[in-house]
Amino acid sequence: MKGVIRSLSRRAGRPLPRGLMPRQGCFTDEQYLALTDHVRRPVEFSDGFIEPLPMPTDKHQAILEFVFFMFKAFLAPRGGKVRFASLRLQLRPGKFRVPDILMLLDAHDPRRENRFWKGADAVVEVVSDDDPKRDLVQKKREYAQAGYREYWIVNPLIETITVYKLDGKRYVVHGRFRRGHTATSALLRGFSMTVDDVFDAD
Repeated sequence: MKGVIRSLSRRAGRPLPRGLMPRQGCFTDEQYLALTDHVRRPVEFSDGFIEPLPMPTDKHQAILEFVFFMFKAFLAPRGGKVRFASLRLQLRPGKFRVPDILMLLDAHDPRRENRFWKGADAVVEVVSDDDPKRDLVQKKREYAQAGYREYWIVNPLIETITVYKLDGKRYVVHGRFRRGHTATSALLRGFSMTVDDVFDAD
């Protein structure tokens, strides 16, 4: 993994700052932030471990673009804020993720900081085929523990959208939507998008 980290640094066009090369499992939050301040590849962080993510494909970006603009068109007039990868999101000290889309209902929410957000009301992940369990299992558990009120999983591998709403410290299914369906939100009353439009995005 050190080779991966050095590669990230080279791609950034500058050397890593002195002292920024601890072993995997020994990174601090600030060392992670300093590293990712200087790279463009999405990189996540979990309790001392650096976790580089795969580069997105054209199809992934097409879906992400469509979904982002749907949420933005709905939330912006209502005073909300929507951002997309690779903005870092701190779930807790020692845990940073880079959701495909993250949202706050109030653009002035104090969790919205410039370097990274310290929380979100809703997040969206577009499943990548390198490790589907990352979005389907791991992040579902982590986002629920962090208290994010809604989680959308857009899965192009099987062309489904699953919307989870928070119930205590776990997610329950608000709806599973396939082609021919219209996906809706429990959190954003009145918001919807057609599943066919999502997976036919180009």
